[in-house]
Amino acid sequence: MFIPYIRKTLPGLALTLLLATAALLLATLPALQKLGLSALTLAIVGGIALGNSVYPMLAPRCDSGVQLAKQRLLRLGIVLFGLRLTLQDIAAVGPAGVLIDVVMLSSTFLLACWIGPRWFGLERDSAMLIGAGSAICGAAAVLATEPVARGGAEKVAVAVATVVVFGTLGMFLYPGLYALAQAAGLHGLDSRHFGLFAGSTLHEVAQVVAAGRAVSEQAAEVAVIAKMMRVMMLAPFLLLLSAFQARRERGDTAGTTRRLTIPWFAVGFVVLAGVNSLGWLPPAWRAGLLQLDTLLLAAAMGALGLHTQVSAIRRAGLAPLGLAACLCGWLIVGGALVNAGVGVLLK
Repeated sequence: MFIPYIRKTLPGLALTLLLATAALLLATLPALQKLGLSALTLAIVGGIALGNSVYPMLAPRCDSGVQLAKQRLLRLGIVLFGLRLTLQDIAAVGPAGVLIDVVMLSSTFLLACWIGPRWFGLERDSAMLIGAGSAICGAAAVLATEPVARGGAEKVAVAVATVVVFGTLGMFLYPGLYALAQAAGLHGLDSRHFGLFAGSTLHEVAQVVAAGRAVSEQAAEVAVIAKMMRVMMLAPFLLLLSAFQARRERGDTAGTTRRLTIPWFAVGFVVLAGVNSLGWLPPAWRAGLLQLDTLLLAAAMGALGLHTQVSAIRRAGLAPLGLAACLCGWLIVGGALVNAGVGVLLK
């Protein structure tokens, strides 16, 4: 029974891992690094390219393995993602950084859930996916939220596309805003404050690194720590969202009961963050597991791309981009206000 399963899934699994490996190699190119394009983004782009060309011919042999990558490898990748964080990261950003991250994450996601259906006519699951990607950590958050929101491959691809578009825009815009603030005489906005602002509002980790380094190395360091704090909030966010979904579905189906679905991969994420905090893993093991984590997440993104049809994204229309644009505006303007307000409050 086990050997037939391997034979059934191996071709598709090999295809997604090949896509992931190619994305990892491309992500090391200086030109793509300057653009802030991570291996995850490159993997889904490559998957979409193949999915809309040769993959339909390969699907009968490969689809089982691709489904495995999109589901099981994704969850394992999210668990291993916890090794990027430590409890010491929280102490490094201080109470102000933690409070800013909590306010920006919750406000951005709730804003998405409110204006997505009302202003743009989006289904709630689409709004949730776009909100999670904008509020937490980009494509990885969209992928992690999908099993709870149950949005489907096409909606996930649309949400990831919005993260890429507006995260890339913000990556180039933020250093310019910093230069304008300095020219206007706002010298209270130093590298550390800019790092907190970028880390608490930009979408992807790679984009945070690029924007921070465009200002200074100190700004990049603070920005990455603030960003990783947002990433660490992914697990409690998923647990709360799962509880909310279960309660909402109980209300929609009166007279029936539905057990709370606990996203166990989120629990594993927290456990490994704790393990990393204690320093139990040898550095070489941790480095190897982090490389494996990136490979697994890239494979999941490639699998998602293979199942994404450009026509489906086109059918989604301008509404997802409109929601993502509003969220981007809130992250910039609201994020600046929240950063300034918390700074005054905790001074």
